[in-house]
This record gives sequence, C-alpha cells and structure tokens, in this order.
Amino acid sequence: MSAVSCTATVGRPRAFDMQTALEKALDVFWTKGYDGASLSDLTSAMGINKPSLYSAFGNKEQLFLKAIEFYENRPCSFFKPALAQPTAYQVAEMMLIGAAKDMSDASHPQGCVMVQGALACSEAAAGVKEVLIQRRQKSEADLRERFELAVAQKDLPSGTDAAALSRYLCTVINGIAIQASSGATEEQLIEVANMALASFPKGE
Repeated sequence: MSAVSCTATVGRPRAFDMQTALEKALDVFWTKGYDGASLSDLTSAMGINKPSLYSAFGNKEQLFLKAIEFYENRPCSFFKPALAQPTAYQVAEMMLIGAAKDMSDASHPQGCVMVQGALACSEAAAGVKEVLIQRRQKSEADLRERFELAVAQKDLPSGTDAAALSRYLCTVINGIAIQASSGATEEQLIEVANMALASFPKGE
C-alpha cells in the first residue's frame, strides 16, 4: 500500500496511507450516512486534517464516491464474483448467502452503505443519491445480462424473464440490507435467502 504526502498551507507535510484512510472514511459513511458524516467526523477517523483530505480526495462528495468504489471492491464483496459462477442458481446462491453473511457481519457496520446512503440522502445530496441509484441499476443490468446468457444456454427455462428475475433478486438483497441494519442476525437472513432460492427457476 502506498502512502501519500500532502502539504498544508502551514506546517510540515502529513503522510498517510490512502487505503487505510478510505477504510476509515467508509466506516464513518456506513455508520452515519452521507449527510450525517461531517468533515470533522471524517478527518478525525482518517487521522488527517482538512487540507490533506481536500488535497488527496477532493471534496466530501468525491471522498464518498471513492469510498463506495473501495466498498464494492473489498475482498469480501460478493456481487461481482457471483456473476462468474457457472450456473444461474449458483450466481443467485452466492449473492443471497453472501449478502446475508456480509451485511450481518459484526466486524463492520451492518447493512449496505449504498442502499442506506441512497435512502438517507437529503435534497442537498441529490447528486450522491443519483450516483448510488445508477450504480444499483448497473448491478441489476449486469445480473440481467448474466441471466439472459443462462436462458440462451438452457441453464434457465426458455421464456424466463431475465429482467424480472434480476429485479427480484436485487430487491431481496436490498431487503436483506435493510433488515441487517435493523439488527437481523446472520441466521435469520440466511433463512430469507434460502426461501428465495427455493423458488429460483431450474434449468431445462
């Protein structure tokens, strides 16, 4: 991991690790939401001053979007790896079980920072909310394409509505996120995931 050195107007250069700083910022946004996270909250958690934050990450909105990108690419992320699974059922299984486990994990804030961030954004943060909505729409589109391929390969029944199936799966995952943020346990969320999987269409 690389360190970045930023020079404030007055004082000595401040060196800090970009990834560690993003991890800390993500925790703040995850816990407090975009609107609830103040610059003081962020700089305190990241261990840097405001000039260093602006120099390395830009403004608060840019920092949030970088934190979201980091969130999506964490080693424990489940969505992108799930798309590479060999069957449509395994794609759904990895996504649903992965969501249940990751979003209830006590080692970090519960739920999904992207879902909660979009729900809690005020009108002043409309730009952030729109980006989060677009990211979720892109995920749903990627899943639809994966299911369309499964239909073509007869891994899903012919006539399966890939768009509706992807929308259903993403809706369940978003619901899991909200339930996790309200205190649902991993066991409870896995039960929900298994109920959704029980109705998942099988191949021909």
